[in-house]
Amino acid sequence: MQRLEVYQSLWAMEQRRPGESEAPLESWIERIAEAGYAGAGLDLAMNDVPLARQARPLLERHGLKCLFNGFPKSDDELAFMLDMARDFGAPYLSVIGQVMPRDVPGMIDLARRWIAIAERAGFPLLFETHRHGLLNDLYPTLELLDAIPELRLCADLSHFVVDREFALPISPADEVMIGQVLDRSWAIQGRVASNEQVQVQLGFPQHRKWLDQFLSWWGQGIGSWRKRAGEDAVLTFLCELGPPPYAITGANGLELSDRWSEALTLRAEIERLWTRPE
Repeated sequence: MQRLEVYQSLWAMEQRRPGESEAPLESWIERIAEAGYAGAGLDLAMNDVPLARQARPLLERHGLKCLFNGFPKSDDELAFMLDMARDFGAPYLSVIGQVMPRDVPGMIDLARRWIAIAERAGFPLLFETHRHGLLNDLYPTLELLDAIPELRLCADLSHFVVDREFALPISPADEVMIGQVLDRSWAIQGRVASNEQVQVQLGFPQHRKWLDQFLSWWGQGIGSWRKRAGEDAVLTFLCELGPPPYAITGANGLELSDRWSEALTLRAEIERLWTRPE
C-alpha cells in the first residue's frame, strides 16, 4: 500500500529572535518526535556535515527518519552527499545544485552527469526546484525535463511562483507548466508563497487564496504520484517554513506568526489531501 510520510525541517526549527540564543538541537528533535512527524529534514552543504553527524544519534534515539537537501558545488561533493544520505538511511538525496550553467545546454550536460554519478552510486537523486540553484527558473527547467526523461524532481513550488511572479487566478498556460513539474516530481516540499513573497503566513486571511492554490497543486501532485509510483512506494512531504528572513518580521525583528503551529496545520492539510477520495 502506498504511504505518505511527513517530515519537519530542522532549519525551520530555528527561531532567529534578536538577543536570544537558539534552543539546543536535541530539544528540536524531541519536539519533532513528540509531534508525530516521520522524521526531520536536514540541509547538507559541506559545512553542515558536523551538524548532521551530531543529529544522527538523536534522530535514532527518538525513532525519526531523515531527509537530506544537498547543496553540492562539485561532482565530488555530490558523490560524498549521496554516500552520506545512504549511510543515514535517507530515501533519496534532493539537490539544490550550486553549479549553475547560464545556458540550457550546459544545464543539460550537468544534470546528465549528476544522474550518472547517482546511478553509479546506486542511490536515488532528485533535483529540487529552487532559486539560486541549477533549477533557478521555470522555463529552462521545463527544457531540462524535455531533454532528460529520466530526470526526477523534488517540488518546492514556492520558488517558481516568485520566480515567474504568478498572479491569481493562475492562467491556463501557467497551470500547464506547473502540471509538467508535478508530473515529474517524486517528493514535495511545503511552503506557501505569493507572487511577491516566498513565504506567507498561513493563517492570515489575505493569504487564504494562496494557501488554497498550493493545496490544489499539492493535491494534483499527490494524484500524479499515485499513478506513477509502485504499490508499496512512500511519498515524502517536508514541512519547510523557514526562519527569518524567509519568515516576515516586524520592526522589532520578531515574526508575525507562529511557524510551528503553521507547520502542524500544513501537515494536517496534507494528510487530509492524502486521504480524500480520488
